[in-house]
Amino acid sequence: MSWTNRWLAAGAMAVAVLAAPQVAQAGVVVSSSGPSAGNYPVGRQIGTNDRIVLRDGDTLTVLQNGGTRVFRGAGTYVLSQASASSTNTGFQRLTTQRAASRARTGAVRGPGDTGGAPSNPSLWYVDVSTAGTRCLPDPENVRLWRGDTQADSTYALVAEGLSEGPVDASFRAGEALAIWDINHPPVAGHTYRIGHGSGASAVEVRFVFLDAVPATPEELAATLIANGCTVQLAQLASATEVTE
Repeated sequence: MSWTNRWLAAGAMAVAVLAAPQVAQAGVVVSSSGPSAGNYPVGRQIGTNDRIVLRDGDTLTVLQNGGTRVFRGAGTYVLSQASASSTNTGFQRLTTQRAASRARTGAVRGPGDTGGAPSNPSLWYVDVSTAGTRCLPDPENVRLWRGDTQADSTYALVAEGLSEGPVDASFRAGEALAIWDINHPPVAGHTYRIGHGSGASAVEVRFVFLDAVPATPEELAATLIANGCTVQLAQLASATEVTE
């Protein structure tokens, strides 16, 4: 083959690659409830042409191509018949790791909030009012978040199974964030009780620290599911919801 023919063939191949349609990714179930929930457990993958059959009372949330879609029964649905992709920016806002110098800020509203009580704006902020396992990127950069910023408030962070005493985290009036003491970072696998005074209303939180943060919503959802970080999975689903 001459150099001219080779150049023409290479050019034709490049054009063919650019013109090829983008392959839609399989969806992953991030939430399901109702009579058919057993058929669609959290973490199940659904192909783009698989039939989703729901009954009255069913609600199914599927993450695909960077956005979540909510299907409500009764009915039969196919992912390929929904919007092909999402330009939702909620994922970027939710997973951006902010500089430590910006940690002590006032109350902020989460993606899509238009009023009412503020919601946790970051996947990496630990809500002091919500129990559960948290997947975080760094044990030495843990930020605590609260929704009510009206008054000064100090929380005791008590580790079960460790010899160290409680660590305090203080919020000043008007501030939504407090930094966990970097000299006593949380330890993966241990339960921490976060609360005031006697701890009667304390919430229990466990930590999983990720070797690397997945780059796509689908990969991150799979990581959260595998580690039992259901609170953050719900945050992710809400922030990336697509309005059809």
